[in-house]
Amino acid sequence: MAHSLRQWFGVIGGALLLMLLSACSPLKILNGLTPQDTFSKTAGIAYGNDPRQKLDVYVPHHAAKDAPVLVFFYGGSWNSGDREDYSFVGEALASRSIVAVIADYRLYPQVRYPLFLEDGAKAVAWTKAHIQGFSGDPQRVYLMGHSSGAYNAAMLALDPQLLGKVGMSPKELRGWIGLAGPYDFLPIKNPDVRPVFFWPDSPPQSQPINHVSRAAPPALLIAASEDELVDPMRNTGGMARKLREARVPVRELYYSRPSHITLVATLSRPLRQLAPVFDQVVSFIKHTPTQ
Repeated sequence: MAHSLRQWFGVIGGALLLMLLSACSPLKILNGLTPQDTFSKTAGIAYGNDPRQKLDVYVPHHAAKDAPVLVFFYGGSWNSGDREDYSFVGEALASRSIVAVIADYRLYPQVRYPLFLEDGAKAVAWTKAHIQGFSGDPQRVYLMGHSSGAYNAAMLALDPQLLGKVGMSPKELRGWIGLAGPYDFLPIKNPDVRPVFFWPDSPPQSQPINHVSRAAPPALLIAASEDELVDPMRNTGGMARKLREARVPVRELYYSRPSHITLVATLSRPLRQLAPVFDQVVSFIKHTPTQ
Protein backbone atom coordinates (compact mmCIF):
# COMPACT_ATOMS: atom_id res chain seq x y z
CA MET A 1 0.00 0.00 0.00
CA ALA A 2 2.76 2.45 0.97
CA HIS A 3 4.62 1.64 -2.25
CA SER A 4 1.46 2.31 -4.31
CA LEU A 5 0.95 5.64 -2.58
CA ARG A 6 4.54 6.64 -3.28
CA GLN A 7 4.07 5.76 -6.95
CA TRP A 8 0.82 7.75 -7.09
CA PHE A 9 2.36 10.81 -5.48
CA GLY A 10 5.36 10.45 -7.81
CA VAL A 11 3.10 10.62 -10.86
CA ILE A 12 1.18 13.58 -9.44
CA GLY A 13 4.44 15.32 -8.49
CA GLY A 14 5.80 14.80 -11.98
CA ALA A 15 2.65 16.23 -13.53
CA LEU A 16 2.79 19.28 -11.27
CA LEU A 17 6.44 19.78 -12.10
CA LEU A 18 5.67 19.66 -15.81
CA MET A 19 3.06 22.36 -15.26
CA LEU A 20 5.67 24.49 -13.51
CA LEU A 21 8.16 23.86 -16.29
CA SER A 22 5.69 25.16 -18.83
CA ALA A 23 5.20 28.41 -16.90
CA CYS A 24 8.69 29.15 -15.58
CA SER A 25 12.28 28.77 -16.70
CA PRO A 26 12.41 24.97 -16.92
CA LEU A 27 16.16 24.53 -16.75
CA LYS A 28 16.50 26.80 -13.74
CA ILE A 29 13.83 24.78 -11.93
CA LEU A 30 15.56 21.50 -12.72
CA ASN A 31 18.91 22.87 -11.62
CA GLY A 32 17.34 24.21 -8.43
CA LEU A 33 16.11 20.70 -7.64
CA THR A 34 19.48 19.11 -8.42
CA PRO A 35 21.73 17.97 -5.55
CA GLN A 36 25.11 19.64 -5.28
CA ASP A 37 26.86 17.07 -3.10
CA THR A 38 27.62 14.37 -5.68
CA PHE A 39 30.34 16.17 -7.63
CA SER A 40 33.04 18.79 -7.68
CA LYS A 41 32.86 21.28 -10.53
CA THR A 42 35.60 23.18 -12.31
CA ALA A 43 33.87 25.91 -14.30
CA GLY A 44 34.84 28.17 -17.15
CA ILE A 45 37.84 26.31 -18.52
CA ALA A 46 38.93 27.86 -21.82
CA TYR A 47 39.48 25.49 -24.74
CA GLY A 48 39.92 28.38 -27.19
CA ASN A 49 40.30 32.14 -27.31
CA ASP A 50 36.66 33.15 -27.85
CA PRO A 51 34.50 33.87 -24.77
CA ARG A 52 32.08 31.14 -25.92
CA GLN A 53 34.86 28.55 -26.09
CA LYS A 54 34.63 27.41 -22.49
CA LEU A 55 33.58 24.24 -20.70
CA ASP A 56 32.75 22.92 -17.23
CA VAL A 57 33.97 19.62 -15.80
CA TYR A 58 31.93 17.64 -13.26
CA VAL A 59 34.00 15.10 -11.33
CA PRO A 60 32.20 12.49 -9.20
CA HIS A 61 32.93 12.62 -5.50
CA HIS A 62 35.13 9.66 -4.64
CA ALA A 63 35.73 9.12 -8.36
CA ALA A 64 37.78 6.09 -9.20
CA LYS A 65 40.83 6.79 -11.30
CA ASP A 66 40.21 6.44 -15.03
CA ALA A 67 36.43 6.93 -14.89
CA PRO A 68 34.51 7.03 -18.18
CA VAL A 69 34.03 10.50 -19.67
CA LEU A 70 31.10 12.07 -21.50
CA VAL A 71 31.21 15.35 -23.43
CA PHE A 72 27.72 16.88 -23.66
CA PHE A 73 26.43 19.38 -26.24
CA TYR A 74 23.11 21.11 -25.54
CA GLY A 75 20.47 22.04 -28.08
CA GLY A 76 18.96 25.38 -29.03
CA SER A 77 18.81 25.47 -32.85
CA TRP A 78 22.47 26.58 -32.95
CA ASN A 79 21.39 30.08 -31.90
CA SER A 80 20.90 29.78 -28.12
CA GLY A 81 22.08 27.85 -25.08
CA ASP A 82 24.44 28.05 -22.13
CA ARG A 83 26.43 25.31 -20.42
CA GLU A 84 25.43 26.58 -16.96
CA ASP A 85 21.80 25.67 -17.68
CA TYR A 86 22.71 21.99 -17.87
CA SER A 87 24.23 21.36 -14.46
CA PHE A 88 21.50 18.73 -13.93
CA VAL A 89 23.16 16.72 -16.72
CA GLY A 90 26.58 17.03 -15.09
CA GLU A 91 25.19 15.99 -11.71
CA ALA A 92 23.31 13.03 -13.16
CA LEU A 93 26.41 11.62 -14.81
CA ALA A 94 28.67 12.32 -11.83
CA SER A 95 26.21 10.53 -9.56
CA ARG A 96 26.94 7.37 -11.61
CA SER A 97 30.73 7.79 -11.49
CA ILE A 98 31.02 9.33 -14.95
CA VAL A 99 33.11 12.46 -15.52
CA ALA A 100 30.99 15.00 -17.42
CA VAL A 101 32.23 17.79 -19.66
CA ILE A 102 29.64 20.37 -20.70
CA ALA A 103 30.86 22.69 -23.43
CA ASP A 104 29.67 26.01 -24.78
CA TYR A 105 30.24 26.72 -28.46
CA ARG A 106 29.79 29.71 -30.70
CA LEU A 107 26.26 30.31 -31.99
CA TYR A 108 24.51 32.01 -34.89
CA PRO A 109 24.76 34.86 -35.85
CA GLN A 110 28.36 34.92 -34.63
CA VAL A 111 29.14 31.83 -36.70
CA ARG A 112 27.48 29.45 -39.14
CA TYR A 113 28.10 25.85 -40.18
CA PRO A 114 30.70 24.39 -39.78
CA LEU A 115 32.44 26.71 -37.30
CA PHE A 116 30.40 25.63 -34.27
CA LEU A 117 31.41 22.07 -35.09
CA GLU A 118 35.05 23.11 -35.09
CA ASP A 119 34.43 24.43 -31.57
CA GLY A 120 33.04 21.04 -30.58
CA ALA A 121 36.11 19.32 -32.00
CA LYS A 122 38.36 21.61 -29.96
CA ALA A 123 36.37 20.82 -26.81
CA VAL A 124 36.76 17.10 -27.46
CA ALA A 125 40.49 17.53 -28.10
CA TRP A 126 40.85 19.45 -24.83
CA THR A 127 39.03 16.63 -23.06
CA LYS A 128 41.27 13.99 -24.56
CA ALA A 129 44.40 15.92 -23.58
CA HIS A 130 43.43 17.02 -20.06
CA ILE A 131 40.72 14.80 -18.61
CA GLN A 132 43.16 12.48 -16.87
CA GLY A 133 43.81 15.37 -14.47
CA PHE A 134 40.12 15.16 -13.51
CA SER A 135 40.08 11.39 -12.84
CA GLY A 136 38.83 10.65 -16.35
CA ASP A 137 40.05 8.00 -18.76
CA PRO A 138 41.08 9.56 -22.10
CA GLN A 139 40.57 6.14 -23.70
CA ARG A 140 36.90 6.08 -22.70
CA VAL A 141 35.47 9.30 -24.09
CA TYR A 142 31.84 9.42 -25.25
CA LEU A 143 29.86 12.21 -26.90
CA MET A 144 26.23 13.04 -26.21
CA GLY A 145 23.90 15.80 -27.31
CA HIS A 146 20.26 16.80 -27.34
CA SER A 147 18.47 18.18 -30.41
CA SER A 148 20.94 20.41 -32.30
CA GLY A 149 23.55 19.28 -29.76
CA ALA A 150 22.89 15.70 -30.87
CA TYR A 151 23.62 16.87 -34.41
CA ASN A 152 26.95 18.23 -33.17
CA ALA A 153 27.79 14.94 -31.46
CA ALA A 154 26.82 12.99 -34.58
CA MET A 155 28.92 15.10 -36.91
CA LEU A 156 31.98 14.85 -34.66
CA ALA A 157 31.54 11.07 -34.44
CA LEU A 158 30.87 10.54 -38.16
CA ASP A 159 32.78 13.15 -40.19
CA PRO A 160 36.49 12.38 -39.73
CA GLN A 161 37.54 15.77 -41.11
CA LEU A 162 36.24 17.60 -38.02
CA LEU A 163 38.28 15.75 -35.41
CA GLY A 164 41.08 15.41 -37.95
CA LYS A 165 41.61 19.19 -37.75
CA VAL A 166 42.53 18.81 -34.06
CA GLY A 167 44.72 15.74 -34.53
CA MET A 168 42.10 13.18 -33.56
CA SER A 169 39.95 10.54 -35.21
CA PRO A 170 36.39 9.30 -34.49
CA LYS A 171 38.03 5.94 -33.82
CA GLU A 172 39.32 7.47 -30.56
CA LEU A 173 35.74 7.85 -29.31
CA ARG A 174 34.21 4.94 -27.43
CA GLY A 175 30.71 5.86 -28.62
CA TRP A 176 28.10 8.60 -29.14
CA ILE A 177 24.57 9.21 -27.90
CA GLY A 178 21.91 11.23 -29.69
CA LEU A 179 18.76 12.48 -27.95
CA ALA A 180 16.11 13.69 -30.42
CA GLY A 181 18.77 14.57 -32.95
CA PRO A 182 18.30 16.01 -36.45
CA TYR A 183 20.52 13.93 -38.71
CA ASP A 184 18.78 14.32 -42.09
CA PHE A 185 16.86 17.59 -42.36
CA LEU A 186 17.25 19.01 -45.86
CA PRO A 187 15.39 20.96 -47.13
CA ILE A 188 15.32 23.04 -43.94
CA LYS A 189 11.83 24.03 -42.80
CA ASN A 190 12.66 25.92 -39.59
CA PRO A 191 13.19 29.61 -40.50
CA ASP A 192 15.46 30.10 -37.47
CA VAL A 193 17.79 27.33 -38.69
CA ARG A 194 17.91 28.20 -42.38
CA PRO A 195 20.60 30.93 -42.17
CA VAL A 196 22.80 28.70 -39.99
CA PHE A 197 23.21 26.34 -42.96
CA PHE A 198 23.17 28.90 -45.82
CA TRP A 199 19.66 28.00 -47.02
CA PRO A 200 18.69 27.53 -49.82
CA ASP A 201 22.25 26.48 -50.67
CA SER A 202 22.66 24.19 -47.66
CA PRO A 203 25.54 21.80 -48.38
CA PRO A 204 24.70 18.07 -48.40
CA GLN A 205 27.86 17.42 -46.38
CA SER A 206 26.19 19.26 -43.48
CA GLN A 207 23.97 16.21 -42.91
CA PRO A 208 25.26 13.57 -40.47
CA ILE A 209 23.50 10.76 -42.32
CA ASN A 210 25.79 11.40 -45.31
CA HIS A 211 28.91 10.65 -43.26
CA VAL A 212 28.06 7.17 -41.96
CA SER A 213 30.80 4.61 -42.52
CA ARG A 214 31.99 1.32 -41.06
CA ALA A 215 34.58 3.30 -39.06
CA ALA A 216 31.91 5.09 -37.00
CA PRO A 217 31.87 4.45 -33.23
CA PRO A 218 28.90 2.64 -31.62
CA ALA A 219 25.76 4.69 -31.13
CA LEU A 220 22.75 4.93 -28.82
CA LEU A 221 19.89 6.87 -30.43
CA ILE A 222 16.87 7.90 -28.36
CA ALA A 223 13.84 9.89 -29.47
CA ALA A 224 10.37 10.91 -28.36
CA SER A 225 7.97 8.87 -30.47
CA GLU A 226 5.58 11.84 -30.79
CA ASP A 227 8.29 14.44 -31.45
CA GLU A 228 6.73 17.27 -33.46
CA LEU A 229 9.93 19.26 -33.96
CA VAL A 230 12.34 16.60 -35.28
CA ASP A 231 10.75 13.70 -37.16
CA PRO A 232 11.90 10.66 -35.16
CA MET A 233 11.36 8.13 -37.95
CA ARG A 234 13.28 10.08 -40.56
CA ASN A 235 16.09 11.17 -38.27
CA THR A 236 16.61 8.64 -35.48
CA GLY A 237 15.15 5.77 -37.50
CA GLY A 238 16.97 6.71 -40.67
CA MET A 239 20.29 7.13 -38.89
CA ALA A 240 19.89 3.78 -37.13
CA ARG A 241 19.21 2.03 -40.45
CA LYS A 242 22.21 3.66 -42.11
CA LEU A 243 24.48 2.64 -39.23
CA ARG A 244 23.21 -0.94 -39.33
CA GLU A 245 23.79 -1.09 -43.08
CA ALA A 246 27.39 -0.06 -42.36
CA ARG A 247 27.58 -2.75 -39.66
CA VAL A 248 28.08 -0.20 -36.89
CA PRO A 249 26.67 -1.25 -33.48
CA VAL A 250 23.60 0.88 -32.78
CA ARG A 251 20.59 0.78 -30.50
CA GLU A 252 17.51 2.93 -31.09
CA LEU A 253 14.84 3.61 -28.49
CA TYR A 254 11.57 5.54 -28.62
CA TYR A 255 9.52 6.76 -25.66
CA SER A 256 5.95 8.01 -25.75
CA ARG A 257 5.79 10.13 -22.60
CA PRO A 258 8.58 12.68 -23.12
CA SER A 259 8.37 15.41 -25.77
CA HIS A 260 11.23 16.70 -27.87
CA ILE A 261 12.07 19.20 -25.14
CA THR A 262 11.51 17.05 -22.06
CA LEU A 263 13.53 14.14 -23.42
CA VAL A 264 16.74 15.71 -22.13
CA ALA A 265 14.96 16.65 -18.88
CA THR A 266 14.48 12.94 -18.14
CA LEU A 267 18.15 12.90 -17.20
CA SER A 268 17.23 15.00 -14.17
CA ARG A 269 16.14 13.38 -10.92
CA PRO A 270 12.62 14.90 -10.86
CA LEU A 271 11.65 13.69 -14.36
CA ARG A 272 13.28 10.28 -14.65
CA GLN A 273 9.90 8.66 -14.15
CA LEU A 274 8.88 9.85 -17.63
CA ALA A 275 11.20 7.37 -19.35
CA PRO A 276 14.33 5.33 -18.50
CA VAL A 277 16.57 7.48 -20.71
CA PHE A 278 19.14 8.04 -17.99
CA ASP A 279 19.50 4.35 -17.19
CA GLN A 280 19.96 3.56 -20.88
CA VAL A 281 22.64 6.23 -21.22
CA VAL A 282 24.55 4.94 -18.19
CA SER A 283 24.28 1.34 -19.38
CA PHE A 284 25.61 2.29 -22.82
CA ILE A 285 28.58 4.11 -21.31
CA LYS A 286 29.48 1.39 -18.86
CA HIS A 287 28.96 -1.63 -21.10
CA THR A 288 30.06 -0.61 -24.60
CA PRO A 289 32.95 -2.91 -25.50
CA THR A 290 36.17 -1.70 -27.07
CA GLN A 291 36.03 -1.97 -30.85
